[in-house]
Amino acid sequence: MSKIKQSALQIVGVVGVVISLAIFIRKPSFPTPDKLVIFLTFVFMSFHQAKEMLKRLLPFVAAILVYESFRGIAHILNTHVNYNLAINADKLLFGTLPTVTLQKWLWHGHVQWYDFMFYIPYILFFALTFGLALLVWKTREHYYWRVVSTYTILFFAAFLTFFLLPAAPPWLASQNHYIEPVTRVSSHVWYALGLNDFSLVYNKISPNPVAAIPSLHAASSTLFALFILKIYGRRWAVLAAIYPILIYIGVVYEGEHYVFDVLAGIIYALGAYLVTPFIMSWIKDRVVKLKNSSKTKSVLKRVRL
Repeated sequence: MSKIKQSALQIVGVVGVVISLAIFIRKPSFPTPDKLVIFLTFVFMSFHQAKEMLKRLLPFVAAILVYESFRGIAHILNTHVNYNLAINADKLLFGTLPTVTLQKWLWHGHVQWYDFMFYIPYILFFALTFGLALLVWKTREHYYWRVVSTYTILFFAAFLTFFLLPAAPPWLASQNHYIEPVTRVSSHVWYALGLNDFSLVYNKISPNPVAAIPSLHAASSTLFALFILKIYGRRWAVLAAIYPILIYIGVVYEGEHYVFDVLAGIIYALGAYLVTPFIMSWIKDRVVKLKNSSKTKSVLKRVRL
């Protein structure tokens, strides 16, 4: 590629970053994977690395969009919504519902500073996931495919659970009078932040209001901290642990999940983290065997000829 063409692409990248940020500041919206990929493409164009980034990130983004599409129809395929499992589990563990208790302590009918502290990590779900993947690619590349494979396995394990066990979150259980009144605090913070709707792609994906078990936000943030610990050590893991802690407390307080959902998410994260290396090793062995088998067949054909 000529230097002139490289410079032109770099300029396009810088301009794209500036325009993207200006649009977001003027009209804030949820950072969905499709918008993040466009923004990251401009960022990496500025450093002449867009092609390399897209080779690695696009398969991950495609897997997430497939998961999101499946998740959006899970509650349509199975309409038997469970309201009682998480309620009974939380009452068994705590004697009452932590969501109700936290809202009595913290929610006063209007948004406070700590509501933003709990909700902003919640909406950065995809941004932090992609950020971790790209950080690992640039600093510890040999871990990259393990990271994205683990997240992919986690997402599809969650989808399978959403399909087999649709479960209502606290705000929906409250609406249908299964529990005492609960405010969906996250909606109030959403409006206070001035967030607009999702992207055009995400507007085509139906939301799933009964995908509460497990809490995928709790699972993903746990996985984030686990990989920081493994790859970058305890010092950075202590800082990274702030993310899942805010998520654990926030999703319960905001009325999005029960503590049972959070605990399930942590278990799913640990399971995906532990099982992924074995799955990757098994797939690698199968690929090697298939290649060796193909080579053997090719040699036999030549001998016959």
